[in-house]
Amino acid sequence: MTDALRLPADPLAVFPTHRSEIRIGYARVAAVGQNLERQLDALKAAGCRKVFADKKSGKTAERPELAACHAFLTEGDTLVVPSLDRYGRSLADLITMVGDLRRREIGFTSLHENLDTTTPGGRLIFHVFAALAEFIRELIVAGTRDGLAAAKARGRTGGRPTVITPELLRAARDMLPNPENSITSIARLLGVSPGTLYNHIPDLRELRATSQIIDPVDNNMR
Repeated sequence: MTDALRLPADPLAVFPTHRSEIRIGYARVAAVGQNLERQLDALKAAGCRKVFADKKSGKTAERPELAACHAFLTEGDTLVVPSLDRYGRSLADLITMVGDLRRREIGFTSLHENLDTTTPGGRLIFHVFAALAEFIRELIVAGTRDGLAAAKARGRTGGRPTVITPELLRAARDMLPNPENSITSIARLLGVSPGTLYNHIPDLRELRATSQIIDPVDNNMR
């Protein structure tokens, strides 16, 4: 099991241990022309003291306000989002970021799905999500390995496809957040070059960065 998706020993363990009762919001619009007003109103109604908002698609490499939001949060706070798809690009991405929040003793709430990791029910749901994400990742990697082995058995040497497939891209994106997997080793496993990964995954560097916990800012700045 990867570090990024590692399940906690006790999924129902209380976190944050000591809550600050400070709620920080994050909103995002996914397309040009959309506005943030409805999301901002919902976050303010939920008691968010401060709200960060990105106006770029979650598929782009840069979400500066999300990075600023993660940096602003500190132990005991709760991050509030309008919905899960406004926060994570994929299930694995979502689990990775919520896992990072948990390690920093920061709660997470999604208003639309009514998920709250500061409650036992919310923590259990995310435990199930993490198990499912790990299961899917292992199926993808196993299927990719089987496909490469079959190609090699048919006499194709090198194992490198001329065109990268959506399945290979999904497998790469799931493995990239784990710092134990180098880009070179991921490329070798999938039978492509590192340059191919950089060319086909525009947010590759951001995926690598999700495995790093950003240090919170000084409380005096809050």
